[in-house]
Amino acid sequence: MTALDPRAGLSATPGPDGQGLRFTLGQYVALTKPRIIELLLITTVPVMFLADRGVPSLVLVLATLVGGTLSAGAANTLNCYVDRDIDAMMHRTSKRPLVTGTISPQAALVFGIALAAVSTLWLGLLVNWLSSMLALGALLFYVGVYTMLLKRRTAQNIVWGGAAGCMPVLVGWAAVTNSVSWAAIILFAVIFFWTPPHYWPLSMKFKDDYRAANVPMLPVVERFVVVARQIVLYAWAMVAASLLLVPVAHMGWVYLVGAAVSGGLFLAEAHRLLHHARLGAGPAVLKPMRLFHFSITYLTILFVAVAVDPLVHLTILL
Repeated sequence: MTALDPRAGLSATPGPDGQGLRFTLGQYVALTKPRIIELLLITTVPVMFLADRGVPSLVLVLATLVGGTLSAGAANTLNCYVDRDIDAMMHRTSKRPLVTGTISPQAALVFGIALAAVSTLWLGLLVNWLSSMLALGALLFYVGVYTMLLKRRTAQNIVWGGAAGCMPVLVGWAAVTNSVSWAAIILFAVIFFWTPPHYWPLSMKFKDDYRAANVPMLPVVERFVVVARQIVLYAWAMVAASLLLVPVAHMGWVYLVGAAVSGGLFLAEAHRLLHHARLGAGPAVLKPMRLFHFSITYLTILFVAVAVDPLVHLTILL
């Protein structure tokens, strides 16, 4: 078998750096999409601080992060397995391991299932079974509902499929309290409304890729002005949900300022996109990736404020 033989579970030849094992391990890590996992972890840890109203057990935080990383890695690996045909048609995803052949589909499937099993047991035994079941539910929803059912059939795929990306806030809350509260549900809603304004600008940038792969992302089937209008609506809903956390979770000035300022900047960027779309501007003028990149900054600022606010309140009480 050659290194690109689809039956090969591991690369039979050394990678570009001449270290075959290191290269192969790197390919398995790539299947888990580490950059996406980073975003999930950004939301998990701050919620644990809010749920504890202080500093949660660092052992608990570490156990939750490891379990969450393994679960998200399993979901992303299985996503790569299911989507390997369309990944091969898109320039943005053409270097993924299942496309280049450095890892076989069978090996990826086994790897993904193994990660799912380990993550479920890890969270159940070391954290609690509620957080474990929530993480498993997110994994099954992402792979079964989004990847296999919605992604190739509806332009609203990312709206409903994005619900899986909201689950880490529930997992983090459940890890601390072994329950789910309204505060956690509101943060779930914030990420739910955040997902379309985060992902649709990326889809605008890579519209031709998605069209070539016959994936009906909203920018493929609708004019940019329609997409931009939807982005603005979801952005307003996101900011409103973020401010609703103030009375529900008794948040202080740190969170209020962080949510209001970052939310205002997000809305300004979304309206800028809509303004240029109404003028009929193309991607070069629209610069949709500006909103995509800022959406990550927004989420980071918001959830840092979620973590810091209860610590400030606790310091004042002391």
